[in-house]
Amino acid sequence: MSDLPTPIPAELARLRGSIDNIDAALVYLLAERFKATQQVGVLKATTGLPPSDPAREEQQVARLRELAHTADLDPVFAEKFLAFIVEEVIQHHEAIAQGHAQRD
Repeated sequence: MSDLPTPIPAELARLRGSIDNIDAALVYLLAERFKATQQVGVLKATTGLPPSDPAREEQQVARLRELAHTADLDPVFAEKFLAFIVEEVIQHHEAIAQGHAQRD
């Protein structure tokens, strides 16, 4: 029995490299998105708007489902992914609103 690692096919290594690059891009894109949503949270807090906007969220779900369909991505998965992100954003907005209210 050999303890040497089994070599992986070149195509698998290439695909894994591509996946790693995409994952890195996703992380940076999410970071940029959260920077923007943090600014939205501050704006909402300073103008007295609620942390959550169900009408906007509904529009975004419909928009994302259409994008997913066009991109040949499972719309249910896309909606779950957006729901996860929106939940996190709302938590951030609530914390920002609470911090803003404590300063007043």
